[in-house]
Formats: sequence, structure tokens, C-alpha cells
Amino acid sequence: MSQKQENLIVVLDVGSSFTRVLAADLNEGALRYRAHAVVESAGMRKGLIAELGPAARAVKSASDQAERMVRVNIDECMVGIGGPNVMGVNTTAGLNFGARMREISKDDVSIAVERARGVSLPPDREILHLLTRQFVLDDQPGIHDPVGMVGSRLEVDLHMSTCSGSAQQSVVTCANRAGLEVTDTVFEAIAAAEATLTADERELGVCVLDIGAHSTELVVFFEGAVAHTGSIPFGGQHFTNDLAVVLQMTVAHAEQLKLRYGHAVVTAVPQLDEIEIRNPHPTMIRHRMVAEILEPRARELMDMVRRSLRDGGVLGALGAGCVLTGGAAILPGLLDVTESTLHVRARIGQPVQLSRMPSELTHPSYATLVGMLLYAHRKRVTRTAENNSLRGKLRAIFAASL
Repeated sequence: MSQKQENLIVVLDVGSSFTRVLAADLNEGALRYRAHAVVESAGMRKGLIAELGPAARAVKSASDQAERMVRVNIDECMVGIGGPNVMGVNTTAGLNFGARMREISKDDVSIAVERARGVSLPPDREILHLLTRQFVLDDQPGIHDPVGMVGSRLEVDLHMSTCSGSAQQSVVTCANRAGLEVTDTVFEAIAAAEATLTADERELGVCVLDIGAHSTELVVFFEGAVAHTGSIPFGGQHFTNDLAVVLQMTVAHAEQLKLRYGHAVVTAVPQLDEIEIRNPHPTMIRHRMVAEILEPRARELMDMVRRSLRDGGVLGALGAGCVLTGGAAILPGLLDVTESTLHVRARIGQPVQLSRMPSELTHPSYATLVGMLLYAHRKRVTRTAENNSLRGKLRAIFAASL
């Protein structure tokens, strides 16, 4: 095994059902797929890590598989944060410069952001992302970068995405036990948006729903910025469990039934169709019976999404509609339920294709993983540009002093 490759980017998603690792490198400035690994998760309960040992072993197994494919040491990664504990907060703060106008500096922006983030949070909350929605300069809204502009008052509208500190630390500790240093974290819905949204959708207003096994994470973009984030303790496993309970079958058989015959709209299923199920012996039931179990759950999920959007003040800001990602997003009829409940158009979000990436990774269940890679790449490019700018300024200072 060779030493660490400097341009290699690795991301880790510890999900309720599966633990996934994806690796890519930079080839002439573009991301190129190198490897991925998927193993069954362990030690998870309701979307959170309940046992560190089994969870870490699953991460180690996925990391080792990816390492053998890339043939270089993998010792660091970015991790995704999700689960039912994520919530967003919007806040505003400003600076007065007196009667005389002056040029806005980076320090002024930093001070305004720090004042805005000073909102009181519960003791166990950690800030995942500080995201500026807009700056307002002398009552002029909609400014994205005020540095260099002139004014007498600067305000910032800030969105803070927060999570449980203990839940976040559990994911980091799990990765550490598997021999991986965590370089950064990202909210999974924001990552999914990175891989599925267009610039026009972000501008017009769009909601991304990342529907996992035990929770659904959501993010809303409006006028190009994040306006709302949240999480709902409800996912694809709830659909499966309902089938298992009502039809008195194993969870494994219920999952197969959902994938093969599931539908979220009763009237879309022919009334006289029959299907064979095992509970445990082969039995014939009406096909519509499956939809009769799944549709109420689908409507309950979208009702919860609607309440989250309403509480966040963004229900009427979805000009570009709703994008569904995650493994449970492909349930037939779920788009129809989404459109009828939220009164916007909806589509399935498939991740963008990276160079040499296998076609299997274009499935909605991989949107978060691919998006994490894109997010990590963008962050690295931004840091490199900032470092180069700083080095250039230092060279100029030293040159002037000679």
C-alpha cells in the first residue's frame, strides 16, 4: 500500500442501513471517481449511533475496501451529519458606522456574522453551518458580498444549521476508532443538494428532501442561499415496518414487498390485481392492500414536511418545487403525494455523473455521498484560493519592505 495521495478526497456516510465510503481524486481540476464501498451498518438505532464498537467496525470495513481499490492509504475523510436531531435557526444582526459612510471590510463582515451567531442555543447544540442568506447595506437588501461597498449600516441575515453535539461527536469518534481523521462535517441534505440542484432552482426556491431509513433531512434554498434546514424522525423504514405489522411478515420480506409492489397512491393500483406474499407461507392478497398501508404513511410524512416548511416561513418560497433524494424517494406515487400536499411540482434527484463513476452511483440513494464529495472539493478549492491570496499579500508586504 502506497503512502497517502495528496489530491485524494474521501467522504463517509454512516447511515441507518448502510455505511458508505466514496473516494475521488483531482484530475486536471475535475473530480475523477476512484473507489466506493458499501457495507451494512451496525450499532445504529433510529438514525443514531447506539453502539460505537459495531458502528466503527462497519466504517473500518468500508474504508478498507475502498483503500484496496485506490491502493493508497486512507486516513482522513469528511463525514455527513443527519438524523432526527438537526434543526435550523434564522437570525439577524448589524453594525452602525456613524453618520459618515465608509468602505465595508472583511473584518466588518466577520463582526456582523459573529453578532448574528450570538443567539442563545440549548447547551447540547453544535453549529454545523453558518450560512449567510443576504447582507443589507443601508436598507438595500439582496447583497451577497458587501466587501468594498460603501455605507453607514451593515446588516446580515444568517442561517445556522445545528445538531446535537453528542450525536455529532459519536460519528466523529466512530470514524476515529476506524482509523480515520475527520477533516470536516456537512449536513446531509445540503450535500444532497450539491449533487442534484441547478443554479436556477436555488434562485427560484426549492426544497430538497433526503429520505433515509429512519429520518428525512430537508434544506430549502431561496434566492441562491439556504433559507431553512431541518429533520423529521420519519423515513423509509417506517413504511416497511407498517407492512410487516399489518401483513404479519418479517421485516426482510416486507422490504422486498415494498420494493416490488409498493405504491403510495391507492387509486393508481388496479382494483382487481392480486399478488403473492410470504407470511411465512405463500398467500394471495389484493395488490391495493399494499398501497392502502403505504399511502397514509406517505401523506403523514409530507404533512410533517409541510409543517416544517410552514414553521420555517418558506412554504410559499418553493418556486422550483421539491426534489426527493435518498433510497425511499423512489417509492412509486410518492411524487404525486408530495405535489398534492405541498402544491408544488416535484422530481426525483439523481446525483451528477463524475468522471469514471459507475452508473450504479447515479441512483438517488447515492445523492448524499456524491454531494459530499462535491462539497468537499468546493471547500478545498475555496481554501486554496484564500491561501494563495494571503500568500500573495504577504509577498507584496515583504517586497515593499525591501
